[in-house]
Amino acid sequence: MVSLTYFVASSIDGRIAGPDGDFGAFPVVGDHIDMLAEDWTDTLPGAALDALGRTAPNDRFDTVVMGWRTYAAGFPYGVHDPYPHLRQVVFTHDPQRPVGGSPGGVEFTDAEPVDVVRRLKADSPVGVWLCGGGDLAGQLADEIDVLVVKVNPIVLGDGISLFAGLPYDPRTWILGDSTSYASGVVVNQYVRR
Repeated sequence: MVSLTYFVASSIDGRIAGPDGDFGAFPVVGDHIDMLAEDWTDTLPGAALDALGRTAPNDRFDTVVMGWRTYAAGFPYGVHDPYPHLRQVVFTHDPQRPVGGSPGGVEFTDAEPVDVVRRLKADSPVGVWLCGGGDLAGQLADEIDVLVVKVNPIVLGDGISLFAGLPYDPRTWILGDSTSYASGVVVNQYVRR
């Protein structure tokens, strides 16, 4: 069985987006972006891969799971198939809800996230990436095997929590790696204890 990796950008105060889902405060230039392009190519959206003239190797992930709001973040830009190089599973309370049709590479489900992720982990030959959002991460907290947090040098104050809706129940992780970048971003990689 492969790992579920929650690979996500966060503010210093643990917010993955503003209250309205806006993540525009996170820096999109700097040496940490080079790291993403080189080491985490599978997590780049299709448009970014095209702009860089790259192809995702799918050596880390072949599947991405996300909540509806994370998926819908691309709608203002006409993006309805954000990661065409991955199997994409979008959790929604209404699987008939997709706007602009249902792209061939995107599956919508209202099934129990834990059940779906366990099935995906058993079926995936490579790995499953949880790209967001905080509500889904809260529901999947006990299924996450690897946590990679790109901590950005900003404080949002309010917004969507890294693990929204998670009740108080301390969980311990082991820091496997931590890399600081000149941009001020620190990437911490944890594994479940």
